[in-house]
Amino acid sequence: MQGERVNQPVPIDQVLEQAAEVLLSKYSREGIFENPPIVKEYLSLKMGHYEREVFALMLLDSQHRLIQFLPLFFGTIDAASVYPREVVKAVLLANAAAVILTHNHPSGVAEPSHADRAITNKLKDALALIDVRVLDHIVVGETSVSFAERGWL
Repeated sequence: MQGERVNQPVPIDQVLEQAAEVLLSKYSREGIFENPPIVKEYLSLKMGHYEREVFALMLLDSQHRLIQFLPLFFGTIDAASVYPREVVKAVLLANAAAVILTHNHPSGVAEPSHADRAITNKLKDALALIDVRVLDHIVVGETSVSFAERGWL
């Protein structure tokens, strides 16, 4: 038995993270993050395994290529506090030209709340002051909802 490796099961979050990276490499051309169905698939893999609410940013360059996926705020099972000042700081630090906002609903129900729509508008206004476009806000649950697809941006 000495020298034999026992295969350990891989945690689901690692599997999903690897799947998201495979998807990213498959679609690694300019402008892919202007396509809500691809973004929703990517974010389902990145966000779907969290057991508490997480608010994250997809920081994009001027060609809408991913600079960084950044989970920024971690909340409880049904809420996360989001601070526009911290979002602006993260965007400036990454020198991003555009962002996609995202958060999950651990309940599985992806329908955006009134608070989700209000913070989206607040962040859109704050980021507009520094010439950064909000391309979408995607809520991930058992399915995903795109604000852009609904005409809310």
